[in-house]
Amino acid sequence: MLARLATRSALRAPRAAMTPVAVRFYSDGNAFNKKEKAHEDQYARKHEQEQLEKLKKQIAAKKAELDQLQKEHDQLHEPKKE
Repeated sequence: MLARLATRSALRAPRAAMTPVAVRFYSDGNAFNKKEKAHEDQYARKHEQEQLEKLKKQIAAKKAELDQLQKEHDQLHEPKKE
């Protein structure tokens, strides 16, 4: 009886080990992975460049607004000559 249980459990173990599992392996030497990383880096640089351009436009707009407000302030507070 013990022999029968031992053989049954031995037969079950390989089936569990053969269960298909989705695994993605990465290797540093793979040309596809290098190309994929290059595309990701390029996308990141492009996105950062777009963000910088957007911020530069916002800064320019704020500077123009500040200049306009400064002119209005100077006009209101300049000494009146009578």
